[in-house]
Amino acid sequence: MADSQVRTQRPLSPHIQIFRPYLTMMMSITHRITGGALYVGTLLLVVWLLAAATGRSGYEHVQWFMGSIIGRLILLGYTWALIHHLIGGVRHLVWDVGLGFGPEARENMARLNIIGSVVLTILIWIVAYAVR
Repeated sequence: MADSQVRTQRPLSPHIQIFRPYLTMMMSITHRITGGALYVGTLLLVVWLLAAATGRSGYEHVQWFMGSIIGRLILLGYTWALIHHLIGGVRHLVWDVGLGFGPEARENMARLNIIGSVVLTILIWIVAYAVR
């Protein structure tokens, strides 16, 4: 009975109050969020295709909405989520090969993921407006 009352010193698990977030952890969370956002964006693509298949009136309604400020912001967010998720996938592919596990390499790849996704999204939208 005396043994059961002896408290053992066990290590505490890190939790949100004591665990300091770092860039690669935030990128992992963002990668998962953008993956979920791509599901919603794919539903928008399905709505657009169904509208195109049903006729001119439905298609014009969807085109009007996508041409509005809200629609363009949604499309901008979808573009960024797509590019960010793509670059994050390439980053994971590099890790699958066995490269980029050093602390400096991980941080640099995370920074490149952020910068690359923003820059490529802006370039895609510039090209889209130039072609339009």
